Amino acid sequence: MQWEIPCVYRIHMHLNRLRKILSRVALASAAFCMFAVPSLPILAQADKEKPAPAEKPSDKPSLPPLPADAHVEQTMDLNGKTLHYTVTVGTIPVYDKDGKEAGRVVYTAYTVPGANRPVTFAFNGGPGASSVYLNFGAIGPKHLEFGNGGDSPSDTPTLKDNPGTWLDFTDLVFVDPIGTGFSRSLVPEAETKKLFYSTVPDIEYLSRVVYDWLLKNGRMDSKKYLVGESYGGFRGPRITHYLQSQLGVAMNGVVLVSPYLNPTIDDNGDVSPLPWLMTLPSITAAHLEREHKLTPEAMHEVISYTLGEYATDILKGRSDPDATARIVKKVTEMTGLDPEFVKRSGGRLETGAYLREVRREEGRIGSVYDSNVTSFDPFPFSPNQRSNDPLLETLIAPTTTAMVNFVTQTVGWKVDARYNALSYDVNRLWDRDEALRHGSVDDLRQAVAADPKMRVIIAHGWNDLSCPFMGSILTVNEMPQMGSDPTRVQVKEYPGGHMFYTRESSRLELRKDVMEMVSKH
Repeated sequence: MQWEIPCVYRIHMHLNRLRKILSRVALASAAFCMFAVPSLPILAQADKEKPAPAEKPSDKPSLPPLPADAHVEQTMDLNGKTLHYTVTVGTIPVYDKDGKEAGRVVYTAYTVPGANRPVTFAFNGGPGASSVYLNFGAIGPKHLEFGNGGDSPSDTPTLKDNPGTWLDFTDLVFVDPIGTGFSRSLVPEAETKKLFYSTVPDIEYLSRVVYDWLLKNGRMDSKKYLVGESYGGFRGPRITHYLQSQLGVAMNGVVLVSPYLNPTIDDNGDVSPLPWLMTLPSITAAHLEREHKLTPEAMHEVISYTLGEYATDILKGRSDPDATARIVKKVTEMTGLDPEFVKRSGGRLETGAYLREVRREEGRIGSVYDSNVTSFDPFPFSPNQRSNDPLLETLIAPTTTAMVNFVTQTVGWKVDARYNALSYDVNRLWDRDEALRHGSVDDLRQAVAADPKMRVIIAHGWNDLSCPFMGSILTVNEMPQMGSDPTRVQVKEYPGGHMFYTRESSRLELRKDVMEMVSKH
């Protein structure tokens, strides 16, 4: 299963094209398909016309109730000062259209005493990922080592003070969507899919969770920020726009970390250079890092070539017999790959093939989230990759153990339930509808246009092939400026992959950039 994380839901180019074909087939035959499903209103109407069968008692979830909210006081050392804060693990109920409680969302909040504190809401992705990755990996007050080359799932997880935390300048609320973390649905599976595991309902109930937390804690007047990673980066613009236009809650700023933002940009790989423009810079960045030559200046040259000669030579195709030869020569120099491999691909490097090729001589395979994070290939002679992603294989054990210990032992929230750092069930049941394929750029444009003071940072690791940074550069380049300040929406790039924040230097740079954004309000 391929995820986008720790959204962890990655749609590769060949899958994009396959889905497009399948969608057309489904529409033509009026048959059900996971890529072309009836809209929710149609489903609701069908339910009215056809009485639902009586539910079997075994269909209903029967879990012990979640505990009452729990709190604990903590301190940390940050930049030579002691920071006092409160950790709260609590729940927010979610209701269906009839006002019946249908689920419970669990959140972990870090708050610091003081008036007029901003508050930031954090979402990971998947679909099926809890917020532990942004919490313990990136911006929370505690940090856990994970997601780097050489990490072992059996290493004892140890939480340490995080010098990259945002807690000194904003309170933090980490939200676990239904089916992730300890959050749970209280209705049968079919109803759960309708209410929680589809694009539009997901945005609507999570927006309401943000609203309800603000109301519950008397924070409506606070300055508000939102951070979303991967599929959480898809959620970010949509939640922001929905809060702004429907619930009357305006975000002051948005940070999108390795976002799944514009999935349609890599369609039509047979005639468009866009898919190859997005992957070449990330592949080159990984090579430069292995050579200890990765710098902003080097990447500027890579981006310039990609947007210039590389793009035009691809578009020339066979009209210029020398174009492919130029591409192959230059791409071989940039990536350090075997010249014959680059020649066979015509300088158009498909992600899956590259990840198997990059460390083939060592018997290792690279991760789509950072190709410099590798593991031994358990099926080296198979024509296709048969194993899970190397980075994903190391994530679940340490993050689960650390979070369960923190919640139950440190905070004292005595829960008797399984913790889902990554839920394969949620990912399997998710309705990959047309709204998902459409992306979030429209909502981003509208939210920015409506609020001339809102600022957006789109943050990427150079090595990420699951959500390549070039996709966001191309997307932002095509957005109207909407005001005199060209930095209101900007792309920031850092060494590392999808979870570039697992590297302390990149985590500290992200902190600095976000602090600067918050200081402008």
